[in-house]
Amino acid sequence: MKTKIEFINKKIVKANIKANTHYLFIISGQKSTLPFFDVLQQKLKRTGKKLSSLEKSPMMIELQNGAVISWMAKNAKKTVFEKNTLLRQALSPLIKESAKEIHVVDEKVSDDLSWCEQAAFVALVNAQPLISLKKEKSKLDLTKLVIHGIKSLKKLNYIEALVEGNTFTRNLTMTPPNDLTPSIYRTKIKAFAKAHKLSFKEYTMPQLKKMGAGSFYAVGQGSDPMDAAMVHLSYKAKGAKKTVALVGKGICFDTGGHNLKPAKYMSGMHEDMNGSAVALGILLTAIKSKVKVNIDCWLAIAQNHISAKAYKQNDVVKALNGTSIEIVHTDAEGRMVLADTLTMASRKKPDAMIDFATLTGCMAVAMGDRYSGVISNRPELACMAVGAGSESGERIAAFPYDEDYEEDLDSQIADIKQCTLEGGPDHIHAGRFLGKFVEGNVPWLHVDLSSSNRKGGLGAVSSEVNGFGVAFGCKMIEKIGNLLF
Repeated sequence: MKTKIEFINKKIVKANIKANTHYLFIISGQKSTLPFFDVLQQKLKRTGKKLSSLEKSPMMIELQNGAVISWMAKNAKKTVFEKNTLLRQALSPLIKESAKEIHVVDEKVSDDLSWCEQAAFVALVNAQPLISLKKEKSKLDLTKLVIHGIKSLKKLNYIEALVEGNTFTRNLTMTPPNDLTPSIYRTKIKAFAKAHKLSFKEYTMPQLKKMGAGSFYAVGQGSDPMDAAMVHLSYKAKGAKKTVALVGKGICFDTGGHNLKPAKYMSGMHEDMNGSAVALGILLTAIKSKVKVNIDCWLAIAQNHISAKAYKQNDVVKALNGTSIEIVHTDAEGRMVLADTLTMASRKKPDAMIDFATLTGCMAVAMGDRYSGVISNRPELACMAVGAGSESGERIAAFPYDEDYEEDLDSQIADIKQCTLEGGPDHIHAGRFLGKFVEGNVPWLHVDLSSSNRKGGLGAVSSEVNGFGVAFGCKMIEKIGNLLF
C-alpha cells in the first residue's frame, strides 16, 4: 500500500490549513471550534440547511487558498454501515479530485475512536487502483493520510490488511472472462499460495472423475478445455487451536448451460466467481493481520458452458458422498460445484465452515442489493452472522433452514433434485441442497452474496463491485476463534 499514514496529536488551527490540500472535518453538536466553521455556517444558511443535515449529507467548502474541506456531523446512534456510508459520501469527492493528501480531523476524537478508524478504512479502500483496460486510466494518487488528535490507531495494521484483502477481491472479480479462465485463475491462485507460503493442492477433472465427484464434474465437462478444478489452500497460524474452512464458488463465466441465459442476464456473469474471490480476500487479510486461526480455503473453479458434452436436464449424477442428483436446470450449476467441494472441506473436520457464492437470483429478489443472506445448519451460527454483519458494516439477514423445505426437492429417480422449476424460495432450496453434502455435523454457514455488486457503491466502498463479504468473513473468523461449538 503506497499511502503513508501519519498522526498529529494536537489541535488543528487556521494557520495549519495547507493550500490545495483536502480535509475531512467531523463535528458533533451544534457548535464547533474547528477552523472555518463560520464559512460552513454561511453556506448552510445560503442553502437553507441546518447543521444537523450534515449527519446525513456532507457539505464541501473551498477556501481561497485552494484547500477543500468536507464537513460531516457524527451521531453516536449510527451503525457501522451508516458511519461508513456517511464517510464514503464525505471522502469520495476528495478522492475523485485526485487528492494527494487528506487530513482527517475528528473534533471530539476522545469520545469514540471508531470514527477515525472507519475514516481511515474508507479513505484507503477507495483510493486503491482497480483494474482498467482503458487507454487513459483514472488517476488516484493519495500518497498521505493524516489523522489529527491521536498518537496512533491500534487497529491500523488490521485496517490496512482489510483494505488489501477487499481490493484483491474487487480486482479479481472485475477481471474480464477472457483474462480469467479457469486455467489462468488456477495459475494466479498457485502464485498467490507461493507468495504467502501456503500449502496448495489441485484436484483436476480427471482426478475428480476418478474420486467420484460427479456433481462437480458434471459442470466442468461442458467446457473445452476441461480445465475446471477444485483448489485447496491451507494457512497454518502460529499457536492456533481452531480451524475455519472457507469455500468459494469460482464460476469464471456462466452462460446458463443448455438452459441458456438471455443476454440481459448473461452480461456480468464473469463476476460469478466472486465467492472464490471473497474467500481469497479473507485469507489474504487473515495472513496480513496474523490471525490466530487456521484457515482451509477451498475454491470451486469452473465455467458453465454449452457443448455436446455439457450436462443437461434430467441427467442423474452421483456426488462425492454418494448422493444421486437429478438435474432440473443447468443454470443451477453453482450448487453443483459447491456440493462436492463442501464434502471435501467438511471431511477435514474444521471447527466451522463458511461458503461464499453469488448463488441465486432468488436471494437478490428477496434482499435487493443492499444486504446478503445467510442460511446455516446451526441457529447460533446464523445469529452470529447477523451480529458480525452489523459489526463489520456489511449487513446480513438470516433465512430458515427447516427440513420441510426439502420436500420440494423430492425426486422420483434420484436421492434429491438439484432445484425446482416452479420458482418459490430457491435460495432456501439451495441451502437445503448444499446441506446434504456437509459431512460430520460440521457447523456450516452459507452466504449468498446478493450485494456483491451495487450501482453507486455500498457502505464503505464506492465501486459497484464492492468486495462485500471480506470484512464480514474476517469478523466471523474472529468470533469463531473465540467460541467452540
